[in-house]
Amino acid sequence: MWMVTFSDMVTLLLTFFVLLMSMASMDKIKFRQASGSLAGAFGVLSSNSSQTISPPSVVTFAPIQDDAPTRVYRRLRSKIVELKLDEKITLVKDRGAVILRINDSVLFLSGERSVNPAADPVLQKVAELVSPLPFNLKIEGHTDNQGDEMANWDLSVMRAVSVLRYLAGNQLLPLDRLAATGYGSQKPLFPNDTEAERALNRRVEFVLASQGGPNDELPYLIDASEQAPF
Repeated sequence: MWMVTFSDMVTLLLTFFVLLMSMASMDKIKFRQASGSLAGAFGVLSSNSSQTISPPSVVTFAPIQDDAPTRVYRRLRSKIVELKLDEKITLVKDRGAVILRINDSVLFLSGERSVNPAADPVLQKVAELVSPLPFNLKIEGHTDNQGDEMANWDLSVMRAVSVLRYLAGNQLLPLDRLAATGYGSQKPLFPNDTEAERALNRRVEFVLASQGGPNDELPYLIDASEQAPF
């Protein structure tokens, strides 16, 4: 009698493994036919029932967007308002970076290349904002289009270097996180048609860029023109 039970079990196992092999290709039609037959054999559904079991679906998840510049922008914006620096520092996002923009009259006397001592509190606050962030700081000097272009270029470079010297010399930020460059009047925010526009173009920008390699390109996140006027 035990042979009958044993033979029955072996037959069922053989049928089960044949079913697994037939489902290995995951052919949708065959899968539905096999599932219907299996359900009918167990009395769940009739073998010719139109209700069949669908193959398991694959669940996909959208990747998490981790936009570091946006998070830093929001953090700095709230901090600048808290410190009441929003009248002196304009915060924008551009070129995949966060930029602190300061008018030249806040940092320099007219035509001067050295940092005005009255600007010490502002630069110290800038260093306080930047220091805990995992970003390098590029200091960019800009002028209007009045006068000789080469003189404007030289002024923009010297002002950027002067700010860099102040930050590094007073040990507010490490030198290996700093860079300085000048653009003269080549990157104006406004057309330079009026004195008010020229005053806005004379500025120093503190660009917080990712700590990548020197040849890494910065992806464009937002058009700077959408951030003006301040």
